[in-house]
Amino acid sequence: MRSRLGRWALAVLSAVLVAAPAANAVLDGPATAGPAAVPIGTAAWRADPRHLPDPATATPAAVHAALAGAPRSLATRYPGVVGELDGAPIALRYQANRAAMAAAGAPYAGWHGRYLLFDPRGDGRVAQVFGDLSTADRIAVLVPGVDDRLANFHRGLGGKAYRSPAVQAANLYRASGARIAVIAWLGYATPRGVGIDAARERLAATGAVALRRFVAGLTAVRPHATIALLGHSYGSTVVGLAARYLPRQVADIALFGSPGVGVGTASALHTPARVWAGQSTKDWIRYVPGLRLFGFGHGRKPADPAFGARIFPTADVGDHDHYLAPGTDSLAALARIALGPGHFAPARTALAASGGGAA
Repeated sequence: MRSRLGRWALAVLSAVLVAAPAANAVLDGPATAGPAAVPIGTAAWRADPRHLPDPATATPAAVHAALAGAPRSLATRYPGVVGELDGAPIALRYQANRAAMAAAGAPYAGWHGRYLLFDPRGDGRVAQVFGDLSTADRIAVLVPGVDDRLANFHRGLGGKAYRSPAVQAANLYRASGARIAVIAWLGYATPRGVGIDAARERLAATGAVALRRFVAGLTAVRPHATIALLGHSYGSTVVGLAARYLPRQVADIALFGSPGVGVGTASALHTPARVWAGQSTKDWIRYVPGLRLFGFGHGRKPADPAFGARIFPTADVGDHDHYLAPGTDSLAALARIALGPGHFAPARTALAASGGGAA
């Protein structure tokens, strides 16, 4: 647990949920997504006489069609819009976000790499790409969870690099190799600490809408690539809420260190994708009850055998934050999932036998 307050909040929440009259009771409807933030510079973009696609209403497919062959000057004139415009050409978004980061100054101006999203407002949003997205046959998107922010995206929560979404995505990319691109996607406002927001779906619902649009943008620019979504901790809840609305190119979903995804079984996700799950016996998430009651909790955890996911090994994962640590069976399994069919064991029992399973 990350703080004394976090431990207290978890204890209180656990006591409330354990007192529920029935396991996996669902006594409330789905959370409602909050409004999406309007990109920086939207007013000027809308006023442009070229009738550019509206960032709030145009679909990623429409954006892709409208901006095919667009001049590079759009990226420098409207970096805040182009940089996060799902469906826009990949190179144009890279250029726009580089310009936006330079304008934001230190420390962002000094960040290396390629970015599909950069928004320094509030806690910030960012998405970094590892590998060549323009040629990748397979794309893996890592969705992080509680307390991840723009400020700690590279250095990690508490200055611990192994908690950094960028470091974790880089580890996954190095372990995967081949023609794959890995994206660390911090495209939503995450809960602050293990408290009330982490126990509710509100932020996850808003994040799920943003994730659906982001994935639609990937399929617009890379229609023949298949996609794997990897959700860690509260990020798995985001992925779970988005699952039923995702395009057919999403072939694999991996949920690890998960508090739950809002449904009780893999089939209830209503996705044709293969659903994978992992939870270390040393992960504190095992103490979180797999319940939903009065708007709190996220339901049965994906690593519970009753959920019906394909279990991957996590026996050598030492805590909540090391699922993507170099040398672990967990990273090796997630790399195989990221790569797709032909790279992981064909049967659920083959992976489960090597140490994975519910805590």
